[in-house]
Amino acid sequence: MDIDFAAITEYQRYKLMASLIVPRPIALVTTLSETGVVNAAPFSMFNMLGEEPPIVMISINRLSPPGRPEGEDRSAQRAGIPAFDGQLKDTAANIVRTKEFVVHIADEAMAEQMHRCGERLPPDVSELAAVGLTTLPSTSVAPPRIAQAPVAFECTLWETLETASRQIFIGQVRRLHARDDLIDTDTWRVRLQNYFPVARFGASFYVTTRERFTLDAKKTEIDEI
Repeated sequence: MDIDFAAITEYQRYKLMASLIVPRPIALVTTLSETGVVNAAPFSMFNMLGEEPPIVMISINRLSPPGRPEGEDRSAQRAGIPAFDGQLKDTAANIVRTKEFVVHIADEAMAEQMHRCGERLPPDVSELAAVGLTTLPSTSVAPPRIAQAPVAFECTLWETLETASRQIFIGQVRRLHARDDLIDTDTWRVRLQNYFPVARFGASFYVTTRERFTLDAKKTEIDEI
């Protein structure tokens, strides 16, 4: 099968790419609104870009035109009509304004709450309060971190890239918070046997990370599952 991306709609390109480039790690991002409300939203177009400087990337799509139901969005996208009108989602608007955010990795225990943080709520309503998650103070940035998350990266904005449909934020990691049983600071290895993040597998499907294998005959004790 040979598909010319110039000959199909943006919606069709999105569906193919988002369902084939999998599994994708999920960034559950907290930011602060102008009035101090803690916003939280999950994004699976996310990854690490480098370690010097330590940078991560989050790609956030623009909002649909006001008043257009999601079902009409999909119909419009199939017809090749852009489903965005240039407005920024709360997370993107907050990052643009404050240049700070916190990226969390969600594990199995909080997967459902992470997913529910993707629901659209008014800007003055915190997704964390709506789904029953709580916060702890961050150290280097103003947005708080999520207490239940096994991992949190405090970030400041390094660079922003813009496309017609998205804003792509590159953040520099300033500080890492991790659950006490996750990191061996003598070897700086992650205890993978204690770490069970979830990943996006396209559409509304997620996958766990329990099925693991190695292609290297050399294994350390900390790698044992």
